[in-house]
Amino acid sequence: MMSRLLFLSWMVFSTIGGNADPIPKEMLGDWSLNLKSGEAGWLSVSEKDGLPSVAMAVDVGSIKPLANVTVKEEKIHIPIKKFRKGGKNGKLVRTTRAVVWSENGKLVGEVISLFSDGREEKDPFTGKFVPPMPPEPDLAKVKFGKPLTLFNGKDLTGWKLRRPEKLNGWSVKDGLLVNETPKTDFSATGVYGNLRTEAVFEDFKLHVEFLIEKDRNSGVYLRGMYEAQVVDRDSRMQGLQGVGAVFGRVAPSKNAGYEGGKWQTYDLTLVDRHITVILNGEKVVDNQPVPGPTGGAMHTDAMAPGPIYLQGDHTSVKYRNIVLMPAE
Repeated sequence: MMSRLLFLSWMVFSTIGGNADPIPKEMLGDWSLNLKSGEAGWLSVSEKDGLPSVAMAVDVGSIKPLANVTVKEEKIHIPIKKFRKGGKNGKLVRTTRAVVWSENGKLVGEVISLFSDGREEKDPFTGKFVPPMPPEPDLAKVKFGKPLTLFNGKDLTGWKLRRPEKLNGWSVKDGLLVNETPKTDFSATGVYGNLRTEAVFEDFKLHVEFLIEKDRNSGVYLRGMYEAQVVDRDSRMQGLQGVGAVFGRVAPSKNAGYEGGKWQTYDLTLVDRHITVILNGEKVVDNQPVPGPTGGAMHTDAMAPGPIYLQGDHTSVKYRNIVLMPAE
């Protein structure tokens, strides 16, 4: 099995220079990537104002510009990232890139890591086309079923770690779902595990209450794909990364969060890839389309059901009253 070092996570948004060959038409669109490693991958290939652009993600990370993407002989070449030991001026230890092409009518490719000792590791993948975004749903016409209590307040029945090899900081204390970890920074990954429901869901309404201390970080993932950010009102993470946001995708209309250490409430509606976020009783995202998965997604197939999962690899957090109403 490939080293987990290969999967230091990344998400990039790339523009292709004007001297590039045209992108084959069959590669345009959004793609859910099935990587051999099992990591979640996503690719978007489009044209804007006559120029092509590419966005690509694997596991977690932030969207940031990436130059020097090229199209040669009907293959897209994407330089991803250079990894250095000891900061930006440290020793180069690994360079990662991706190559994507169409083969027998199917999108295929590979993520390639070149290490400083000359080793090369490849993670091949195939792509599943994601249909275009559907129109905004009329939520007044959507019917929801009976409430399902996802957390019983007694034990972890119905829940499991996303990655069994991770340390489990989750337990039930005084009727609360508690994650305890010594980690206090916001780095993308950690040794402690994220917790997911065993059941999977399609469209739904979700009610969840959380208590996050000052300068701490967690998240609630809808269908395993879309993260509703969990931080305090005064966190250094604001806007697209702040409380009330669909992380990195949809910013809240205002910061309706509370100070750290106070219980907060999310009421989240996901229908037809559109999300409504009510934070502490205030609607801060109103039936907005989410163009793709957020960093840390378990999978990227927008047409597939998925679990609710709670981020535990960042810092400590508490949850309670987790109730879901499936769309009928």
